[in-house]
Amino acid sequence: MIASAPATRNGVGPSRLTLPKGAWILVIDYLAERFPSLTRAQIAARMHDGEVRFDNGHALTPDTEYAANKTLTYYRHVADEPVVPFEIAVVFEDAHLVVADKPHFLPVSPVGRYVQETLLVRLKRKLGLDTLAPMHRIDRETAGLVVFTKQPDTRGAYQTLFQDHAVVKRYQAIAPVNPTLSFPLHYKSCIVPAEHFMRVKEMAGEANAQTRITLTEQRGALGRFTLEPVTGKKHQLRVQMAGLGMGIVYDRIYPDYLDAPDERPDYTRPLQLLAEAISFTDPITGRARAFRSGLHLLPLESLNER
Repeated sequence: MIASAPATRNGVGPSRLTLPKGAWILVIDYLAERFPSLTRAQIAARMHDGEVRFDNGHALTPDTEYAANKTLTYYRHVADEPVVPFEIAVVFEDAHLVVADKPHFLPVSPVGRYVQETLLVRLKRKLGLDTLAPMHRIDRETAGLVVFTKQPDTRGAYQTLFQDHAVVKRYQAIAPVNPTLSFPLHYKSCIVPAEHFMRVKEMAGEANAQTRITLTEQRGALGRFTLEPVTGKKHQLRVQMAGLGMGIVYDRIYPDYLDAPDERPDYTRPLQLLAEAISFTDPITGRARAFRSGLHLLPLESLNER
C-alpha cells in the first residue's frame, strides 16, 4: 500500500509541479535545472527524506526516471529565511472564519524567500488548521486585518464578496499633506502594471481604481488619512497617494523604488499604512460582520521629529 504525502509539514502545504516534455533522463536532472539555487545533493537529500513525491503519494529517489506530464508534490524550504520579529494576533474565530492582525513586514502567504515567516503558516501552526486559506491579501509591508476561511466548501461564497465589492475596507495612512488638494476627496485613476514586476503605475485611460481619501489629523507637514478603497487593485492606495504627491511615509516602492532584492528590512521604519477595519454581511450565517485592528501607526509628532 502506498502512503500519501501529508497535507502539511510544519504549517506548509505541498507545492505541485507537472513535468514538461523534455530530454531529461532522471527527474533529478530536471529539478536541478528548474531550481538552480539548489544543489543536486540538496535535492537528493529531500528525496531521501520523502519530501518529493508523485501525486499518487509514491516517493521519488535520485534514480527515478523522467516521465513527462506526471505531477510532483514537494515542500518548499528557504535557506536563511528572514525572521520577522513581530507577533500575530487572532481577532476573531468561528466555525467558518479566522480574522487575524498581521504585523508590518510579514507576508500573508508563502512567497519568494518567505515560507515559515508568513501569516498563513504561522496561523496554521498556531490553530492547527490545515484547510485555512486567505479570503484576500494585503501587502507584506502593510499591517492590519486579514480574513481567512476555514472550510473549502464555503470558501467560494466569501471570495465572491470581494468580486462583488460587497466588503467595506478602511485603511489608515500617514503621509505629507498636499496643500493644493481639498478633502474629502474621491480619487479615480487608471492603474496598470509597470515595467518592474514589483510595481504598478497610473496612466491616462478609463479609471479602474477608486479610493475615498479623508484627512483626519494634521501636524506640521504630515497628515493622518482615512483611505476607503472602492476597488482592490494591487498597490492601489500606495500608488494613488504617491500620484497625488502624498507618498505614504516609509514607502520604499512609491514614488521611487528603493529596495534592493536581498536587502534586509529596516524594522524601525514600517510603512505607515494600516488595514484598520473591515465589514461585510456573512454569506453563510447572514450576520453583519465588522472587525477592527488592534494595531496602530506611529504618532504624527514622532514622525515629524525624524
